[in-house]
Amino acid sequence: MSRSWSPRSRPRYAAARPRSPWRKLLDYGLTVIILGLLILLAARLDRVETRKTQGIAIINDGDSITLGTERIRMRGIDAPEYTQTCHKNGADYACGTLARQSLVRLIAGRPVTCSGWQRDRYGRLLGDCKAGGTDLNRAQVEAGWAVAYGAFEGEEATARAARVGIWAGTFDLPQDWRDSHHGEVVERKHGTLASIGDAAREIFRFW
Repeated sequence: MSRSWSPRSRPRYAAARPRSPWRKLLDYGLTVIILGLLILLAARLDRVETRKTQGIAIINDGDSITLGTERIRMRGIDAPEYTQTCHKNGADYACGTLARQSLVRLIAGRPVTCSGWQRDRYGRLLGDCKAGGTDLNRAQVEAGWAVAYGAFEGEEATARAARVGIWAGTFDLPQDWRDSHHGEVVERKHGTLASIGDAAREIFRFW
């Protein structure tokens, strides 16, 4: 049985009402506000710029150096503090000193280049650092003298499996050691979420 179609089944549409002057004014005002916010956002983005510094490094410990007047905290890693001790073969040893010596060997007197835009709570630049073709951040984790701290998790897993560096014995995570010895506030990891948060704060920070 076929269905019959009737003109009465056609949908009816009301004619669009012209916008009132007040509605037009409101639409224009919202457009101006949105354009203003976009201009402000573009201006703030100019503040989020990568800083690059290079020179002969002063090695402070296993994950921080000084280049000229710029203090660098190597991004994505956390090495034992300079005075920290770890445990191996039934005895404590100066793992913080050995972590610094590892970084000295990796740099090998070569000029160091670091780049980054974030800063830690001490005002140090969170930098990705290289000496020649050596990625220092990655190499410290691969050598077992720093743990992953927001990056390089794969390199840490390899070092742990090979039991190199601090993984040859037992140790307190550097952040836990700092907390127990100095009562310092735990520094957040240098991961993607932290980067997004820092970018948002930098963009919307007042002049």
